[in-house]
Amino acid sequence: MANTSTAVWLDRIAAIAGSSSAMGLRAHLDEAVRQDAANGSAPLTVQFVIYDLPNRDCSALASNGELLVAENGLNRYKTEYIDPISAIMSDSAYANLRIVTIIEPDSLPNLVTNLSFAKCAEANSSGAYVDGVRYALNKLHAITNVYTYIDAAHHAWLGWDSNFNPTVNLFYNTVAGATAGVDSVDGFIVNTANYGATTEPYFTINSSVNGTSVRQSKWVDWNWYVDEQSFAAALRSALIAKGFKSGLGMLIDTSRNGWGGSARPSGPSTSTNVDDFVNQSRTDRRIHAGNWCNQSGAGLGARPTASPAAGFDAYVWIKPPGESDGASSDIPNDEGKKFDRMCDPTYHGNSLNGNNLSGALPNSPLSGRWFSAQFQELLRNAYPPVN
Repeated sequence: MANTSTAVWLDRIAAIAGSSSAMGLRAHLDEAVRQDAANGSAPLTVQFVIYDLPNRDCSALASNGELLVAENGLNRYKTEYIDPISAIMSDSAYANLRIVTIIEPDSLPNLVTNLSFAKCAEANSSGAYVDGVRYALNKLHAITNVYTYIDAAHHAWLGWDSNFNPTVNLFYNTVAGATAGVDSVDGFIVNTANYGATTEPYFTINSSVNGTSVRQSKWVDWNWYVDEQSFAAALRSALIAKGFKSGLGMLIDTSRNGWGGSARPSGPSTSTNVDDFVNQSRTDRRIHAGNWCNQSGAGLGARPTASPAAGFDAYVWIKPPGESDGASSDIPNDEGKKFDRMCDPTYHGNSLNGNNLSGALPNSPLSGRWFSAQFQELLRNAYPPVN
């Protein structure tokens, strides 16, 4: 596990410089250079998550950030966050590295689906998300050895036509407005820090039970996708048709979507009831596909792999396994992170998860902090298993 590459999350301005207990950006890059020297002729790839937009994670609370639109947040994002990151990454000392940047998880998709939340509406009306993403692209794409991937949520968020098509338009309009236009992105990533199965092996969206489509099951809920790979492939095709370059590459975060262990089905269900069939056949064992915080029963997924399928640049581990998604109770902090009930295992949900239990593990720390119980469970339920 210690030898499996994960991403470094630059989730606040202070993370750039680091501290006595945490490596900063330059320290990580210096270590990457050291490892690259022992890596032979192949350049080493190092991954960073760009994650500090004003009004960050506007529809949730666990990963709220330090910057606010109403408090000069966009200007601070540009001058105190993106500019220093760009200056460090452009240092010639790091020119032989391949630096991959994951651009602002959960940001642009919130502008499609969650404008009923005040912070999302403000991020939309002010242009802060779009302007911030464009600024990050302009600065980072200009560095020859930096690669940019925009976050594209996941199938259980955007898999309905009412969400999918507006998202394609928003992605295109946002990126086309950058200095280099569509050339400023290398691709998109799905399932960042989430749990959706890469592929469901025992049914597809075209499966039916007694003449009833699996789309009518409560789990699929009329979605057009049942897993991340089919969603990402369709999104890639739609983005290219819209005007993105034909070489657009997709990534899937597989760090916690293995769903192995004793609860993993070994084959398709024989039930003739569509709900029972889907529930007994699906490898994703969450209570509801909208659950996202420290999910009970999850396991490590496919190990990072280059070019796993046509149109896909890699499976990657962007969320480091064992780092919490959010605290299960209110914990005072100076990082802007608040208590989200979706991280409370006793919470019976909301409209976003069909008013189901959250499925979260108990006794979790703040997002980004080490959560040993989760890590041990991810190891136990890894698929493929960890030897």
